[in-house]
Amino acid sequence: MRSRTSFLALYLLVFLLGLPGLSWGANPPRARWTEAEATAYWAKQPYAIGGNFLPADAINQLEMFQAATYDPAEIDRELGWAEAAGMTTMRVFLHDLLWQQDSAGFTQRLDGFLSIAAKHGIKPVLVLFDSCWDPQPKLGPQHPPIPGVHNSGWVQSPGVALADPAQQPRFEAYVKGVVGAFASDRRILLWDLWNEPDNGGGGSYPVKFPDKVRLMEPMLPEVFAWARSVGPVQPLSSGIWNGDHWDQESSWNQTERTQLTESDVITFHDYSWPEKFEARIVQLERLHRPILCTEYMARGAGSTFDGSLPIAARHNVGAINWGLVKGRSQTFLPWDSWKLPYTDREPTVWFHDTFYEDGRPYRQAEVDLIRQVSREKNAR
Repeated sequence: MRSRTSFLALYLLVFLLGLPGLSWGANPPRARWTEAEATAYWAKQPYAIGGNFLPADAINQLEMFQAATYDPAEIDRELGWAEAAGMTTMRVFLHDLLWQQDSAGFTQRLDGFLSIAAKHGIKPVLVLFDSCWDPQPKLGPQHPPIPGVHNSGWVQSPGVALADPAQQPRFEAYVKGVVGAFASDRRILLWDLWNEPDNGGGGSYPVKFPDKVRLMEPMLPEVFAWARSVGPVQPLSSGIWNGDHWDQESSWNQTERTQLTESDVITFHDYSWPEKFEARIVQLERLHRPILCTEYMARGAGSTFDGSLPIAARHNVGAINWGLVKGRSQTFLPWDSWKLPYTDREPTVWFHDTFYEDGRPYRQAEVDLIRQVSREKNAR
């Protein structure tokens, strides 16, 4: 029995070591990249244009990557539509519970996703933690979408577990484990360590988490340190999203200070009109680092492909819109559907998302613009 167990353990080790792109055994720790290092890395990458990606048959990041619901065929199909539209990146959310549940299996499925993405010429941005929506994530089957409600099944990472000091070693193991496993993987464009860390959460849930920002503030620098300790060859970032004076250091709160002084590449979100979108880019250009917008495009709020994407391209800023395919996330519905669900009608204009479930563009002119910008920016 002992020899059989040893053989199986050895077989598993050899299998994992053989997964393409994986780097088992951390690289030497590194510091924050200099402006020159970040600029040199970014200059070698394709122009980053794409979407925040969740396959249509998943309601959240758990359903996307858990073994019972992981669907590589659907991922392959949808990334094929993205490739045909000229997209070169996808922003994809991971979750700490996936690592806690089955680190080897999760790593294998993530590697499979990266292989599918690479097949379609797409280098993803991977998100480790997220402060938006449901603060009580649970493994296993996820509840069905709430009729007529935007993003009704999305879950935070880590959520309320952040309040338990005993969970800190688990979070550290997750960051070091995932980033360390893929630290030398050139299929990854960037690590987005925490999505909107100081976001109150949104939605309407029975459990409130008022201390989240206070608890997160000291953890965010730790997350950067944990990730750097395994020496990733990809840049690290966390995107600034709130406020109006990003070029004025005196206006930064503690979270923004960490984001803007620790990120190798500057990332940001903006769902406003084109004038504000461009003003924010101009503010961030004063930091002299590459810039990537990791969330934009909310048609009903004034943020559109034709309004924001040409501005981003002109400033050589990458652009990742929210939503690829209409699906279980229901993000084609507006934010206000949490108060007034769209149970008897669709919105006059889709809020997010780019394709119908069968691959037809919501608006052909939008896809034509994405393809045109990608072709022009990547013709070098």
